[in-house]
Amino acid sequence: MPTVLISPEPLRHQPGPFREVLEAAGFECIEVPPGPTTTEAQLREFLPRVDAMLAGSELLTAELFDLAPRLRVIARTGVGYDAVDVAAASARRIAVTITPGANQESVAEQMFSLLLALSRNIVNNDRTVREGGWNRIMVQPLRGKTLGLVGLGRIGRAVATRAVAFGMHVIAYDPVFSPELDTQLGISRRGFDELLAESDVVSLHLPLVPDTKGLINRATLAKMKPGAYLINTSRGGLVVEADLAESLASGHLGGAGLDVFNVEPPEPGNPLLSLPNAVFSPHLGGIDLKGMADMGEMAARCIVTLYQGSWPEGCVVNQEIAAGWAW
Repeated sequence: MPTVLISPEPLRHQPGPFREVLEAAGFECIEVPPGPTTTEAQLREFLPRVDAMLAGSELLTAELFDLAPRLRVIARTGVGYDAVDVAAASARRIAVTITPGANQESVAEQMFSLLLALSRNIVNNDRTVREGGWNRIMVQPLRGKTLGLVGLGRIGRAVATRAVAFGMHVIAYDPVFSPELDTQLGISRRGFDELLAESDVVSLHLPLVPDTKGLINRATLAKMKPGAYLINTSRGGLVVEADLAESLASGHLGGAGLDVFNVEPPEPGNPLLSLPNAVFSPHLGGIDLKGMADMGEMAARCIVTLYQGSWPEGCVVNQEIAAGWAW
């Protein structure tokens, strides 16, 4: 009987379509004990016993792959795969899959949750009222403001549709996606520097790759409009956190909303955590109840499809191993 390690905390020891898909195909589900994350020690213990892994955001390295001679598939719940050493997986003929189209609505809603918390001063007002205060300082509207999307994939487009509903003007920078949907979504294209200068809100929706690491730094932050907001629901590594903290503390930026950090959870001494004009969430943008269920089921179907000898189109990251690949 083939085995699959269930790693994402929201799926472990839980019923759901993902489990039904796997068990119907004859897989035995193996799960680590309950806890917020799967640790490296647990991966070292369980990976040697499994043929596939339904993965979350765990760091998966060549060293771990060497401990897992049976491993054939890593099925990520999500579209990012920067935590996986894809080159090492390919060298060992391990297919790496993602779940495109399963969670962009959830991330888009989280982006606006952070933006509204900033623009409407939700966190500070809540604290003031709880402490007996009643401070009715006027807040910022979204209508009429310019939203700059850095990245216009599925998530960026989901954010754009919501921004239009809020009455925002949407501009975008994306070096990859074609502008064929721009007219339909009411989006105007800009160069990166132009977008930074024009936007009241900059929202990041790029993968973390060498070219995007540290994209938001002291130099690029200085190009943003004074008082603008930065929202990051993508990957923490896109932002140089010390530079962002400096820009927020100086008042150049009006605020930042972060769902992701360079180190997760952030270390207690992270200077961002002490700033009143920043709001945070614990990397949960893509895992609301529906998004997580959809990603889990899609990842499970990728595993089963590969086990049954087919190739899940549009889901495999390392397409170069397709020729001659077999379970």
